[in-house]
Amino acid sequence: MSSGRESLGYEQFGVAVRELAQAIADDGYEPDIVLSIARGGVFVAGGLAYALDCKNIHLVNVEFYTGVGTTLEMPVMLAPVPNVVDFSEKKVLIADDVADTGKTLKLVRDFCLDAVAEVRSAVIYEKSHSLVKCEYVWKRTDQWINFPWSVLPPVRRSGEAARPNEEAV
Repeated sequence: MSSGRESLGYEQFGVAVRELAQAIADDGYEPDIVLSIARGGVFVAGGLAYALDCKNIHLVNVEFYTGVGTTLEMPVMLAPVPNVVDFSEKKVLIADDVADTGKTLKLVRDFCLDAVAEVRSAVIYEKSHSLVKCEYVWKRTDQWINFPWSVLPPVRRSGEAARPNEEAV
């Protein structure tokens, strides 16, 4: 890929999730719920849930990035928003692919804080300027990250042209 970017392939992603899960297990943290931040966190949450033998996975949809390097002013939770009462007195592990600005993680962490017994965060990558410092990080970088699920443009019907200015996000 181009310079100035960190690239993660599917095979290395599997290694990253497994090493992240091992760090969580070694720390003695046993989450009751893995809370995925969609979209990139879905892959991380699924891998962590399997590795940590946690069968309770929830998902929260948050919109923040609108393109490569472009964001909304603030992240927004999209419907359906999870019912925080379902997290009552549970140990929650928030999973995402990257803590970039940290605004998305902060939104989700703040959403959980008053209802849960404990909340921790796990990410594949964390950037130095992130507002949230995650308890579990596989790698720190300040480069843009090419994830295997977002490096190619969306699939279209055969013969259908991509939309103008369409980039993978």
